[in-house]
Amino acid sequence: MSYQLKQPIGPFALTRTLAWLRLCAIAGQSAAVMICSWWMRIDIPALSLFLGIDLLAVFAVFAAWRISQPRPVREWETVCHVAADTVVLGYLLYFTGGASNPFITLLLVPVALSAAALSVRAVLSVAALAGAAYIVLLLWYVPLPPNELMGTDQGFSLHVAGMGVNFAVTALLLGFFINRLANAVRLQQLEVQRVRERALRDEGILAIATQAAGAAHELNTPLATMRTLLPELRREHADDVVLDEDLALLEGQVERCRTILREMVAFGKTQLSQEPERLTLQAFIHGFVERFKLLRPEAELELRVPAKLELLVLRSPPGLRHALINLLNNAADASAMRGSHKVALEVRQEGQWLEWIVLDQGPGFHASGAPASIGESGKQSGLGIGLALAEATAERLSGELIATNTDSGAEMRLRLPLPAIAE
Repeated sequence: MSYQLKQPIGPFALTRTLAWLRLCAIAGQSAAVMICSWWMRIDIPALSLFLGIDLLAVFAVFAAWRISQPRPVREWETVCHVAADTVVLGYLLYFTGGASNPFITLLLVPVALSAAALSVRAVLSVAALAGAAYIVLLLWYVPLPPNELMGTDQGFSLHVAGMGVNFAVTALLLGFFINRLANAVRLQQLEVQRVRERALRDEGILAIATQAAGAAHELNTPLATMRTLLPELRREHADDVVLDEDLALLEGQVERCRTILREMVAFGKTQLSQEPERLTLQAFIHGFVERFKLLRPEAELELRVPAKLELLVLRSPPGLRHALINLLNNAADASAMRGSHKVALEVRQEGQWLEWIVLDQGPGFHASGAPASIGESGKQSGLGIGLALAEATAERLSGELIATNTDSGAEMRLRLPLPAIAE
């Protein structure tokens, strides 16, 4: 399965960056007009310039409203935003010397920002627009009047000073905003990688589930045969006490297998119907704890459930019970590695989150100086899919599964949002 960068972040990130840049431009342009007109006493058409800045401010309000809407920002919209900024900048440069104005290079800033977030066709459109504006300003413009405050005989060059300010502004803008765009692209790449890994994991789980369904169907016939023959064998060898005990044990194991298969079928039907069970937290915990004790009768389970949470009504989604049983089963295996049978389950509420905390007495996760990662425990037995299934359940319920080491072993914390699982 392949994933491509569809640029859901690129145009939006650039449009948001342009919104911030537009505010900086409005403030900087207003300050520049006031300094040149009032302090340096340069006879520039301040009224016309402030008109252009006001138009840019009106467009900035519209752009801020647009990016707050849930509808995704299209690439052509971003190009239109760049075009509006370029037209206003060209309008201001027209009244301040045209291409001879040192700030003419600001036309390149939208091109550089677009190159970091848009497609090649969009970048070429922005570059063509900036080039057209530059050519127009080469031919038509209002020359800058001479400076009355500082004469040329004092060796001061307004053009050189403007070039210095322009260089500083351009370097600051490109460095800051391109860094923001690059961070947005990196975050998108990480998200794509995470989705790809999740899809690969879900494909593996689906393959296992398909094989399990086929195995359950195939096992039903031999189990039914053994369930029929075992009572007959017990009657034929009733005088052999030892053999009768062994046959009784086998008969019990066959019934256990049939029960597990029926539960698998019932769980599959529940998954297809997507109808959650509605029961109290106390009843829910009692149900899967009894199942866990049947699977691991040797385990010593300690429950820590606050009394105020026992009457909380859960909409138990399909898979949550099995995820918790998997976590408890893994904890029992980890504790057994150190000769212990102790396992603890703690339930607590943290704000709008319901936390299921499973503690063991095992060796914990591999110490590497980094936070513990799921799948890096020291357990050597098992199929290795219990934690993967639990993590998939957590993600499906908009929760998370966190693995950490404790002083006595390991801790698995399953955090689920209350609105997703509670009435």
